[in-house]
Amino acid sequence: MQSADAIVVGAGHNGLVAANLLADAGWSVLVLEATPHPGGAVRSGYVTAPGYLSDLFSSFYPLGFASPVLNHLGLGDHGLRWTHAPDVLTHLFPDGRAATINRDLARTMESLEAFAPGDGQKWKNAYDEWLSVSDAMLNTILTPFPPVRHGVSVVRRLGAGGSLRLARRLLLSVREMGSEMFAGDGGTLLMAGCALHTDLSPEEAGGGVYGWLLAMLGQQYGWPVPVGGAQRITDALVARLEQRGGRIVYDAPVERVLIARGKAMGVLSAGEPYRAYRAVVADVPAPALYLDLVGERWLPPRLVEDLAHFRWDGATVKVDWAVRRKMPWKNPAAAGAGTVHLGADLNGLTRYAAKLATDEVPQHPFLLLGQMTTADPGHSPEGTESLWSYTHLPHRGHWDPDEIAAHVERMESVIEEHAPGFKQEVVGRNVFSPADMQSENPSLVGGALGGGTAAAFQQLFLRPIPSLGRADTPVDRLFMASSSAHPGGGVHGAPGSNGARAALARDRALLGDAYRGVISTGNKLIYKS
Repeated sequence: MQSADAIVVGAGHNGLVAANLLADAGWSVLVLEATPHPGGAVRSGYVTAPGYLSDLFSSFYPLGFASPVLNHLGLGDHGLRWTHAPDVLTHLFPDGRAATINRDLARTMESLEAFAPGDGQKWKNAYDEWLSVSDAMLNTILTPFPPVRHGVSVVRRLGAGGSLRLARRLLLSVREMGSEMFAGDGGTLLMAGCALHTDLSPEEAGGGVYGWLLAMLGQQYGWPVPVGGAQRITDALVARLEQRGGRIVYDAPVERVLIARGKAMGVLSAGEPYRAYRAVVADVPAPALYLDLVGERWLPPRLVEDLAHFRWDGATVKVDWAVRRKMPWKNPAAAGAGTVHLGADLNGLTRYAAKLATDEVPQHPFLLLGQMTTADPGHSPEGTESLWSYTHLPHRGHWDPDEIAAHVERMESVIEEHAPGFKQEVVGRNVFSPADMQSENPSLVGGALGGGTAAAFQQLFLRPIPSLGRADTPVDRLFMASSSAHPGGGVHGAPGSNGARAALARDRALLGDAYRGVISTGNKLIYKS
Protein backbone atom coordinates (compact mmCIF):
# COMPACT_ATOMS: atom_id res chain seq x y z
CA MET A 1 0.00 0.00 0.00
CA GLN A 2 1.37 3.40 -0.96
CA SER A 3 1.15 6.06 1.71
CA ALA A 4 1.98 9.67 2.50
CA ASP A 5 1.20 12.31 5.07
CA ALA A 6 -1.21 13.87 2.58
CA ILE A 7 -3.06 12.42 -0.38
CA VAL A 8 -4.10 15.17 -2.82
CA VAL A 9 -6.91 14.19 -5.18
CA GLY A 10 -6.45 15.97 -8.51
CA ALA A 11 -3.44 17.65 -10.13
CA GLY A 12 -5.26 20.76 -11.27
CA HIS A 13 -3.52 23.98 -10.36
CA ASN A 14 -5.32 24.13 -6.99
CA GLY A 15 -4.31 20.58 -6.15
CA LEU A 16 -0.72 21.35 -7.11
CA VAL A 17 -0.72 24.52 -5.00
CA ALA A 18 -2.00 22.57 -2.00
CA ALA A 19 0.57 19.84 -2.56
CA ASN A 20 3.40 22.37 -2.76
CA LEU A 21 2.38 24.12 0.46
CA LEU A 22 2.10 20.85 2.34
CA ALA A 23 5.49 19.77 1.03
CA ASP A 24 6.89 23.12 2.18
CA ALA A 25 5.67 22.22 5.68
CA GLY A 26 7.71 19.04 5.58
CA TRP A 27 4.87 16.65 4.78
CA SER A 28 5.25 13.77 2.38
CA VAL A 29 2.73 14.32 -0.43
CA LEU A 30 1.22 12.02 -3.04
CA VAL A 31 -1.03 13.48 -5.78
CA LEU A 32 -3.45 11.20 -7.64
CA GLU A 33 -4.57 12.53 -11.03
CA ALA A 34 -7.40 10.93 -13.01
CA THR A 35 -6.05 11.90 -16.44
CA PRO A 36 -2.68 11.36 -18.12
CA HIS A 37 -1.76 15.03 -17.65
CA PRO A 38 -1.25 17.49 -14.78
CA GLY A 39 -2.74 20.96 -14.79
CA GLY A 40 -6.47 20.46 -15.17
CA ALA A 41 -7.64 23.56 -17.06
CA VAL A 42 -4.13 25.07 -17.18
CA ARG A 43 -2.63 23.29 -20.16
CA SER A 44 -1.38 23.93 -23.69
CA GLY A 45 -1.07 21.83 -26.82
CA TYR A 46 -0.88 21.73 -30.61
CA VAL A 47 -4.46 20.99 -31.64
CA THR A 48 -5.09 23.13 -34.75
CA ALA A 49 -2.14 23.03 -37.15
CA PRO A 50 1.62 22.35 -36.96
CA GLY A 51 3.46 25.22 -35.31
CA TYR A 52 0.34 26.77 -33.73
CA LEU A 53 0.32 26.43 -29.94
CA SER A 54 -3.05 26.75 -28.18
CA ASP A 55 -3.89 27.22 -24.53
CA LEU A 56 -6.48 24.51 -24.24
CA PHE A 57 -8.73 26.01 -21.57
CA SER A 58 -7.70 29.02 -19.47
CA SER A 59 -5.42 31.56 -21.06
CA PHE A 60 -4.90 35.12 -19.76
CA TYR A 61 -4.05 35.38 -16.06
CA PRO A 62 -4.54 38.73 -14.32
CA LEU A 63 -5.49 37.02 -11.06
CA GLY A 64 -2.66 34.52 -11.39
CA PHE A 65 -0.12 37.27 -11.98
CA ALA A 66 -1.39 39.32 -9.01
CA SER A 67 -2.16 36.39 -6.69
CA PRO A 68 -0.20 36.49 -3.43
CA VAL A 69 -0.65 32.72 -3.29
CA LEU A 70 1.15 32.01 -6.57
CA ASN A 71 3.69 34.77 -6.02
CA HIS A 72 4.63 33.22 -2.68
CA LEU A 73 5.59 30.00 -4.48
CA GLY A 74 8.35 31.68 -6.51
CA LEU A 75 7.44 29.94 -9.74
CA GLY A 76 9.88 32.13 -11.64
CA ASP A 77 12.63 29.98 -10.13
CA HIS A 78 11.08 27.04 -11.99
CA GLY A 79 10.86 28.59 -15.44
CA LEU A 80 7.68 30.69 -15.37
CA ARG A 81 7.99 34.00 -17.23
CA TRP A 82 5.22 36.42 -18.19
CA THR A 83 4.57 38.50 -21.28
CA HIS A 84 1.93 41.02 -22.37
CA ALA A 85 0.05 41.97 -25.51
CA PRO A 86 0.39 45.66 -26.50
CA ASP A 87 -3.19 46.28 -25.30
CA VAL A 88 -4.87 44.48 -22.44
CA LEU A 89 -8.46 44.34 -23.66
CA THR A 90 -10.63 45.81 -26.40
CA HIS A 91 -14.42 45.65 -26.44
CA LEU A 92 -15.77 45.97 -29.97
CA PHE A 93 -19.25 47.47 -30.21
CA PRO A 94 -21.74 46.27 -32.84
CA ASP A 95 -21.56 49.74 -34.43
CA GLY A 96 -17.80 49.47 -34.89
CA ARG A 97 -16.61 51.59 -31.96
CA ALA A 98 -14.02 50.22 -29.57
CA ALA A 99 -13.09 50.76 -25.92
CA THR A 100 -9.59 49.71 -24.90
CA ILE A 101 -7.66 49.13 -21.68
CA ASN A 102 -3.94 49.69 -21.98
CA ARG A 103 -1.46 49.41 -19.13
CA ASP A 104 -0.57 53.01 -19.94
CA LEU A 105 -3.31 54.82 -18.02
CA ALA A 106 -3.22 57.80 -20.36
CA ARG A 107 -4.05 55.58 -23.34
CA THR A 108 -7.01 54.01 -21.55
CA MET A 109 -8.24 57.48 -20.59
CA GLU A 110 -7.95 58.62 -24.20
CA SER A 111 -10.02 55.66 -25.38
CA LEU A 112 -12.80 56.35 -22.89
CA GLU A 113 -12.78 60.09 -23.47
CA ALA A 114 -14.00 59.38 -27.00
CA PHE A 115 -17.26 58.04 -25.54
CA ALA A 116 -18.05 60.99 -23.28
CA PRO A 117 -16.08 64.05 -22.17
CA GLY A 118 -14.74 63.45 -18.70
CA ASP A 119 -14.95 59.65 -18.79
CA GLY A 120 -11.18 59.39 -19.06
CA GLN A 121 -10.81 61.23 -15.76
CA LYS A 122 -13.61 59.15 -14.25
CA TRP A 123 -11.70 56.00 -15.16
CA LYS A 124 -8.60 57.45 -13.49
CA ASN A 125 -10.63 58.26 -10.38
CA ALA A 126 -11.93 54.69 -10.24
CA TYR A 127 -8.41 53.37 -10.71
CA ASP A 128 -7.01 55.61 -7.97
CA GLU A 129 -9.71 54.28 -5.63
CA TRP A 130 -8.74 50.73 -6.60
CA LEU A 131 -5.05 51.35 -5.95
CA SER A 132 -5.83 52.55 -2.44
CA VAL A 133 -7.26 49.14 -1.52
CA SER A 134 -5.95 46.71 -4.14
CA ASP A 135 -3.46 44.80 -2.00
CA ALA A 136 -5.84 44.48 0.92
CA MET A 137 -8.72 43.59 -1.42
CA LEU A 138 -6.80 40.79 -3.11
CA ASN A 139 -5.73 39.39 0.23
CA THR A 140 -9.30 39.65 1.47
CA ILE A 141 -10.66 37.82 -1.56
CA LEU A 142 -7.99 35.13 -1.73
CA THR A 143 -7.75 34.10 1.92
CA PRO A 144 -10.03 31.83 3.98
CA PHE A 145 -13.43 33.11 5.04
CA PRO A 146 -13.95 35.14 7.19
CA PRO A 147 -11.08 37.39 6.03
CA VAL A 148 -10.80 39.25 9.33
CA ARG A 149 -7.26 40.63 9.23
CA HIS A 150 -7.30 41.87 5.65
CA GLY A 151 -10.88 43.08 5.96
CA VAL A 152 -9.82 45.22 8.92
CA SER A 153 -7.00 46.61 6.77
CA VAL A 154 -9.53 47.74 4.14
CA VAL A 155 -11.66 49.43 6.80
CA ARG A 156 -8.64 51.23 8.25
CA ARG A 157 -7.63 52.57 4.86
CA LEU A 158 -11.10 53.72 3.82
CA GLY A 159 -12.66 54.65 7.14
CA ALA A 160 -16.23 53.82 8.09
CA GLY A 161 -17.86 55.91 5.37
CA GLY A 162 -15.55 54.75 2.61
CA SER A 163 -15.97 51.13 3.67
CA LEU A 164 -19.74 51.40 3.49
CA ARG A 165 -19.54 52.93 0.03
CA LEU A 166 -17.23 50.10 -1.07
CA ALA A 167 -19.64 47.53 0.41
CA ARG A 168 -22.47 49.11 -1.56
CA ARG A 169 -20.42 49.00 -4.75
CA LEU A 170 -19.74 45.31 -4.27
CA LEU A 171 -23.48 44.65 -4.30
CA LEU A 172 -24.26 46.57 -7.50
CA SER A 173 -25.04 45.01 -10.84
CA VAL A 174 -22.51 45.90 -13.50
CA ARG A 175 -25.13 48.01 -15.31
CA GLU A 176 -25.79 50.07 -12.18
CA MET A 177 -22.11 50.36 -11.37
CA GLY A 178 -21.26 51.53 -14.86
CA SER A 179 -24.08 54.07 -14.96
CA GLU A 180 -22.86 55.57 -11.68
CA MET A 181 -19.23 55.73 -12.74
CA PHE A 182 -19.38 56.83 -16.39
CA ALA A 183 -21.41 59.08 -18.67
CA GLY A 184 -20.63 57.14 -21.86
CA ASP A 185 -20.81 53.49 -22.86
CA GLY A 186 -17.11 52.70 -23.03
CA GLY A 187 -16.23 52.21 -19.37
CA THR A 188 -19.45 50.35 -18.64
CA LEU A 189 -18.93 47.94 -21.54
CA LEU A 190 -15.36 47.21 -20.51
CA MET A 191 -16.55 46.21 -17.05
CA ALA A 192 -19.67 44.42 -18.31
CA GLY A 193 -17.67 42.24 -20.69
CA CYS A 194 -15.34 41.35 -17.83
CA ALA A 195 -18.30 40.49 -15.60
CA LEU A 196 -19.55 38.07 -18.25
CA HIS A 197 -16.41 35.99 -17.84
CA THR A 198 -18.64 34.58 -15.08
CA ASP A 199 -22.20 33.31 -15.47
CA LEU A 200 -23.74 36.57 -14.19
CA SER A 201 -25.88 38.92 -16.25
CA PRO A 202 -25.38 42.70 -16.40
CA GLU A 203 -28.49 43.04 -14.21
CA GLU A 204 -27.49 40.65 -11.44
CA ALA A 205 -26.70 41.99 -7.98
CA GLY A 206 -23.05 41.51 -7.12
CA GLY A 207 -22.01 41.18 -10.76
CA GLY A 208 -20.37 44.57 -10.83
CA VAL A 209 -17.56 43.51 -8.52
CA TYR A 210 -16.28 40.96 -11.04
CA GLY A 211 -16.21 43.48 -13.85
CA TRP A 212 -14.58 46.12 -11.66
CA LEU A 213 -11.98 43.66 -10.33
CA LEU A 214 -10.87 42.30 -13.71
CA ALA A 215 -10.87 45.73 -15.37
CA MET A 216 -8.83 47.32 -12.59
CA LEU A 217 -6.40 44.40 -12.50
CA GLY A 218 -6.01 44.90 -16.24
CA GLN A 219 -5.13 48.53 -15.69
CA GLN A 220 -2.75 47.78 -12.85
CA TYR A 221 -1.04 44.60 -14.03
CA GLY A 222 -2.35 43.85 -17.50
CA TRP A 223 -3.70 40.44 -18.44
CA PRO A 224 -0.41 38.60 -18.96
CA VAL A 225 0.23 35.14 -20.37
CA PRO A 226 3.08 32.74 -19.61
CA VAL A 227 5.84 32.72 -22.19
CA GLY A 228 5.41 29.39 -23.95
CA GLY A 229 1.79 28.90 -22.99
CA ALA A 230 -0.43 28.13 -20.01
CA GLN A 231 1.36 24.81 -19.58
CA ARG A 232 4.32 26.71 -18.13
CA ILE A 233 2.33 27.45 -14.95
CA THR A 234 1.63 23.76 -14.52
CA ASP A 235 5.19 22.76 -15.40
CA ALA A 236 6.53 25.15 -12.76
CA LEU A 237 4.16 23.83 -10.08
CA VAL A 238 5.07 20.23 -10.89
CA ALA A 239 8.81 20.94 -10.94
CA ARG A 240 8.60 22.74 -7.61
CA LEU A 241 6.64 19.92 -6.02
CA GLU A 242 8.97 17.20 -7.27
CA GLN A 243 11.98 19.18 -6.07
CA ARG A 244 10.47 18.96 -2.59
CA GLY A 245 9.89 15.24 -2.82
CA GLY A 246 6.24 15.26 -3.85
CA ARG A 247 4.98 12.54 -6.16
CA ILE A 248 2.24 12.46 -8.81
CA VAL A 249 0.53 9.32 -10.07
CA TYR A 250 -1.34 9.73 -13.39
CA ASP A 251 -4.29 7.77 -14.80
CA ALA A 252 -5.34 7.20 -11.20
CA PRO A 253 -8.98 8.29 -10.78
CA VAL A 254 -10.06 8.19 -7.15
CA GLU A 255 -13.17 6.10 -6.57
CA ARG A 256 -13.72 6.66 -2.89
CA VAL A 257 -12.41 8.42 0.20
CA LEU A 258 -11.67 5.77 2.82
CA ILE A 259 -13.25 6.76 6.13
CA ALA A 260 -13.08 5.14 9.56
CA ARG A 261 -14.72 6.50 12.70
CA GLY A 262 -15.53 9.71 10.87
CA LYS A 263 -11.94 10.34 9.77
CA ALA A 264 -10.47 10.30 6.26
CA MET A 265 -7.80 7.61 6.29
CA GLY A 266 -6.91 7.60 2.60
CA VAL A 267 -8.47 6.90 -0.78
CA LEU A 268 -9.21 4.04 -3.14
CA SER A 269 -8.01 4.27 -6.75
CA ALA A 270 -8.39 1.46 -9.29
CA GLY A 271 -9.07 -0.87 -6.40
CA GLU A 272 -5.80 0.04 -4.68
CA PRO A 273 -5.87 1.75 -1.27
CA TYR A 274 -3.62 4.72 -0.59
CA ARG A 275 -3.05 5.62 3.06
CA ALA A 276 -3.09 9.26 4.21
CA TYR A 277 -1.52 9.67 7.64
CA ARG A 278 -2.56 13.28 8.16
CA ALA A 279 -4.99 14.58 5.50
CA VAL A 280 -6.83 14.02 2.25
CA VAL A 281 -7.09 17.21 0.20
CA ALA A 282 -9.52 17.11 -2.73
CA ASP A 283 -9.29 19.30 -5.83
CA VAL A 284 -12.59 18.05 -7.25
CA PRO A 285 -16.04 19.71 -7.56
CA ALA A 286 -18.22 19.69 -4.45
CA PRO A 287 -20.93 17.31 -5.75
CA ALA A 288 -18.31 14.78 -6.84
CA LEU A 289 -16.47 14.98 -3.53
CA TYR A 290 -19.46 14.63 -1.25
CA LEU A 291 -21.87 12.47 -3.21
CA ASP A 292 -19.46 10.23 -5.13
CA LEU A 293 -16.21 10.00 -3.14
CA VAL A 294 -17.57 10.33 0.40
CA GLY A 295 -21.19 9.15 0.19
CA GLU A 296 -24.29 10.04 2.14
CA ARG A 297 -23.48 7.68 5.00
CA TRP A 298 -20.82 10.06 6.31
CA LEU A 299 -22.67 13.31 5.70
CA PRO A 300 -25.27 15.26 7.68
CA PRO A 301 -28.67 14.86 5.99
CA ARG A 302 -29.05 18.64 5.66
CA LEU A 303 -25.79 18.84 3.69
CA VAL A 304 -27.07 16.29 1.20
CA GLU A 305 -30.31 18.26 0.87
CA ASP A 306 -28.40 21.50 0.29
CA LEU A 307 -26.24 19.87 -2.39
CA ALA A 308 -29.42 19.27 -4.38
CA HIS A 309 -29.55 23.07 -4.79
CA PHE A 310 -25.89 23.46 -5.81
CA ARG A 311 -25.85 25.38 -9.08
CA TRP A 312 -23.27 25.00 -11.80
CA ASP A 313 -22.12 27.90 -13.91
CA GLY A 314 -22.93 27.86 -17.63
CA ALA A 315 -21.60 25.42 -20.19
CA THR A 316 -18.81 26.52 -22.51
CA VAL A 317 -17.92 26.01 -26.15
CA LYS A 318 -14.30 26.86 -26.98
CA VAL A 319 -12.78 26.99 -30.45
CA ASP A 320 -9.12 27.36 -31.39
CA TRP A 321 -8.04 28.47 -34.86
CA ALA A 322 -4.77 28.58 -36.73
CA VAL A 323 -4.92 31.77 -38.83
CA ARG A 324 -2.31 32.18 -41.56
CA ARG A 325 -2.09 35.95 -41.20
CA LYS A 326 -2.93 38.59 -38.64
CA MET A 327 -6.61 39.15 -38.01
CA PRO A 328 -8.28 41.45 -40.57
CA TRP A 329 -10.07 43.64 -38.03
CA LYS A 330 -12.30 46.39 -39.41
CA ASN A 331 -11.41 48.49 -36.39
CA PRO A 332 -7.62 48.48 -35.95
CA ALA A 333 -8.10 49.11 -32.21
CA ALA A 334 -8.49 45.33 -31.82
CA ALA A 335 -5.22 44.48 -33.54
CA GLY A 336 -3.00 44.89 -30.48
CA ALA A 337 -5.35 43.47 -27.85
CA GLY A 338 -4.57 40.16 -26.22
CA THR A 339 -8.25 39.77 -25.36
CA VAL A 340 -11.17 41.02 -27.45
CA HIS A 341 -14.83 41.09 -26.39
CA LEU A 342 -17.27 41.24 -29.28
CA GLY A 343 -20.81 40.55 -30.31
CA ALA A 344 -22.87 42.83 -28.06
CA ASP A 345 -23.40 46.23 -26.48
CA LEU A 346 -24.81 46.45 -22.95
CA ASN A 347 -28.39 45.66 -23.92
CA GLY A 348 -27.10 42.88 -26.14
CA LEU A 349 -25.25 41.39 -23.16
CA THR A 350 -28.46 41.47 -21.15
CA ARG A 351 -30.35 39.70 -23.95
CA TYR A 352 -27.56 37.14 -24.29
CA ALA A 353 -27.60 36.42 -20.55
CA ALA A 354 -31.40 36.20 -20.55
CA LYS A 355 -31.29 33.52 -23.24
CA LEU A 356 -28.91 31.46 -21.13
CA ALA A 357 -31.07 31.94 -18.03
CA THR A 358 -34.13 30.64 -19.88
CA ASP A 359 -32.28 27.60 -21.26
CA GLU A 360 -32.19 29.00 -24.79
CA VAL A 361 -29.26 29.09 -27.21
CA PRO A 362 -28.26 32.68 -28.06
CA GLN A 363 -28.49 33.14 -31.81
CA HIS A 364 -25.97 36.00 -31.75
CA PRO A 365 -23.52 35.03 -29.00
CA PHE A 366 -21.21 37.28 -27.03
CA LEU A 367 -17.62 36.11 -27.51
CA LEU A 368 -14.44 36.28 -25.50
CA LEU A 369 -11.57 36.03 -27.95
CA GLY A 370 -7.83 35.67 -27.40
CA GLN A 371 -5.04 36.61 -29.81
CA MET A 372 -2.31 34.43 -28.40
CA THR A 373 0.45 35.24 -30.86
CA THR A 374 -0.19 38.94 -30.30
CA ALA A 375 0.39 38.30 -26.59
CA ASP A 376 3.25 35.79 -26.98
CA PRO A 377 4.91 35.60 -30.41
CA GLY A 378 6.06 32.05 -29.76
CA HIS A 379 2.53 30.70 -30.17
CA SER A 380 2.71 30.59 -33.98
CA PRO A 381 4.90 31.56 -36.95
CA GLU A 382 5.61 35.25 -37.51
CA GLY A 383 2.79 37.08 -39.26
CA THR A 384 0.16 34.51 -38.21
CA GLU A 385 -2.21 34.22 -35.27
CA SER A 386 -3.06 31.47 -32.82
CA LEU A 387 -6.63 32.45 -32.01
CA TRP A 388 -9.25 31.18 -29.59
CA SER A 389 -12.75 32.14 -28.62
CA TYR A 390 -15.31 30.84 -26.21
CA THR A 391 -18.94 31.53 -25.42
CA HIS A 392 -21.47 30.16 -22.98
CA LEU A 393 -24.42 27.86 -23.41
CA PRO A 394 -27.08 26.76 -20.91
CA HIS A 395 -25.85 24.05 -18.56
CA ARG A 396 -27.38 20.81 -19.85
CA GLY A 397 -26.66 17.15 -19.45
CA HIS A 398 -26.26 16.55 -23.18
CA TRP A 399 -25.59 18.49 -26.36
CA ASP A 400 -26.09 17.02 -29.80
CA PRO A 401 -22.99 17.39 -32.02
CA ASP A 402 -25.09 19.15 -34.67
CA GLU A 403 -26.14 21.75 -32.10
CA ILE A 404 -22.51 22.41 -31.23
CA ALA A 405 -21.52 22.63 -34.91
CA ALA A 406 -24.31 25.14 -35.54
CA HIS A 407 -23.18 27.27 -32.61
CA VAL A 408 -19.57 27.23 -33.81
CA GLU A 409 -20.86 28.61 -37.11
CA ARG A 410 -22.59 31.41 -35.18
CA MET A 411 -19.36 32.16 -33.36
CA GLU A 412 -17.42 32.36 -36.60
CA SER A 413 -20.10 34.60 -38.11
CA VAL A 414 -19.75 37.06 -35.21
CA ILE A 415 -15.99 37.19 -35.75
CA GLU A 416 -16.47 37.58 -39.50
CA GLU A 417 -18.69 40.62 -38.90
CA HIS A 418 -15.81 42.38 -37.19
CA ALA A 419 -12.97 40.82 -39.20
CA PRO A 420 -14.17 40.26 -42.80
CA GLY A 421 -12.17 37.54 -44.51
CA PHE A 422 -11.28 35.80 -41.27
CA LYS A 423 -12.81 32.46 -42.29
CA GLN A 424 -10.79 32.14 -45.47
CA GLU A 425 -7.54 32.63 -43.54
CA VAL A 426 -8.18 29.71 -41.18
CA VAL A 427 -5.87 26.74 -41.81
CA GLY A 428 -6.82 24.65 -38.80
CA ARG A 429 -9.51 24.46 -36.15
CA ASN A 430 -10.23 22.58 -32.92
CA VAL A 431 -13.58 22.56 -31.13
CA PHE A 432 -14.11 21.70 -27.47
CA SER A 433 -17.79 21.12 -26.76
CA PRO A 434 -18.98 21.00 -23.14
CA ALA A 435 -18.68 17.21 -23.25
CA ASP A 436 -15.16 17.45 -24.70
CA MET A 437 -14.14 19.74 -21.87
CA GLN A 438 -15.38 17.31 -19.25
CA SER A 439 -13.66 14.44 -21.05
CA GLU A 440 -10.35 16.32 -21.00
CA ASN A 441 -10.81 17.47 -17.40
CA PRO A 442 -13.47 15.72 -15.27
CA SER A 443 -13.73 18.79 -13.03
CA LEU A 444 -15.20 20.83 -15.92
CA VAL A 445 -18.60 19.23 -15.41
CA GLY A 446 -20.81 19.92 -18.41
CA GLY A 447 -18.31 22.51 -19.61
CA ALA A 448 -18.62 24.62 -16.44
CA LEU A 449 -15.38 26.54 -15.92
CA GLY A 450 -15.97 28.06 -12.49
CA GLY A 451 -16.70 25.10 -10.23
CA GLY A 452 -20.18 26.48 -9.61
CA THR A 453 -22.10 29.68 -10.20
CA ALA A 454 -20.60 33.05 -9.26
CA ALA A 455 -24.02 34.25 -8.07
CA ALA A 456 -24.10 35.87 -4.63
CA PHE A 457 -26.16 33.03 -3.15
CA GLN A 458 -23.23 30.65 -3.72
CA GLN A 459 -20.31 32.81 -2.62
CA LEU A 460 -18.30 33.47 0.57
CA PHE A 461 -19.73 31.46 3.50
CA LEU A 462 -22.40 30.08 1.14
CA ARG A 463 -19.88 28.36 -1.17
CA PRO A 464 -20.43 25.61 -2.15
CA ILE A 465 -23.50 25.46 0.11
CA PRO A 466 -24.54 27.14 3.38
CA SER A 467 -22.30 26.24 6.34
CA LEU A 468 -19.38 25.09 4.15
CA GLY A 469 -17.64 28.38 3.46
CA ARG A 470 -14.25 27.05 4.45
CA ALA A 471 -12.00 24.23 3.25
CA ASP A 472 -12.95 22.01 6.20
CA THR A 473 -15.57 19.32 5.58
CA PRO A 474 -17.84 17.30 7.90
CA VAL A 475 -15.33 14.45 7.61
CA ASP A 476 -12.31 14.93 9.84
CA ARG A 477 -8.99 15.19 7.97
CA LEU A 478 -10.76 15.73 4.62
CA PHE A 479 -10.42 19.16 3.00
CA MET A 480 -11.81 20.70 -0.17
CA ALA A 481 -9.37 22.59 -2.38
CA SER A 482 -11.24 23.05 -5.65
CA SER A 483 -12.91 26.06 -7.26
CA SER A 484 -16.19 24.85 -5.74
CA ALA A 485 -14.79 26.25 -2.48
CA HIS A 486 -14.29 29.89 -1.53
CA PRO A 487 -13.24 32.08 -3.34
CA GLY A 488 -14.24 30.16 -6.47
CA GLY A 489 -13.06 30.02 -10.07
CA GLY A 490 -10.03 31.59 -11.67
CA VAL A 491 -6.38 30.63 -11.77
CA HIS A 492 -5.10 32.13 -8.52
CA GLY A 493 -4.50 29.09 -6.32
CA ALA A 494 -6.57 30.36 -3.37
CA PRO A 495 -8.77 27.24 -2.89
CA GLY A 496 -5.65 25.08 -2.96
CA SER A 497 -3.90 27.34 -0.49
CA ASN A 498 -6.94 27.43 1.78
CA GLY A 499 -7.20 23.64 1.70
CA ALA A 500 -3.54 23.20 2.63
CA ARG A 501 -3.75 25.79 5.39
CA ALA A 502 -6.81 24.09 6.86
CA ALA A 503 -5.02 20.73 6.85
CA LEU A 504 -1.98 22.22 8.56
CA ALA A 505 -4.14 24.01 11.13
CA ARG A 506 -6.02 20.82 11.94
CA ASP A 507 -2.74 18.96 12.33
CA ARG A 508 -1.38 21.58 14.71
CA ALA A 509 -4.58 21.46 16.76
CA LEU A 510 -4.40 17.66 16.88
CA LEU A 511 -0.85 17.66 18.22
CA GLY A 512 -1.43 20.50 20.70
CA ASP A 513 0.37 20.88 23.97
CA ALA A 514 0.00 17.23 24.88
CA TYR A 515 2.09 16.28 21.87
CA ARG A 516 4.83 18.88 22.02
CA GLY A 517 7.37 16.08 22.17
CA VAL A 518 6.21 14.52 18.96
CA ILE A 519 8.01 15.26 15.72
CA SER A 520 7.07 14.12 12.25
CA THR A 521 9.64 12.25 10.19
CA GLY A 522 8.22 11.07 6.91
CA ASN A 523 5.26 8.81 7.56
CA LYS A 524 5.88 8.04 11.23
CA LEU A 525 5.44 9.92 14.48
CA ILE A 526 8.40 9.49 16.83
CA TYR A 527 8.50 10.62 20.45
CA LYS A 528 11.51 12.52 21.70
CA SER A 529 13.02 11.13 24.86
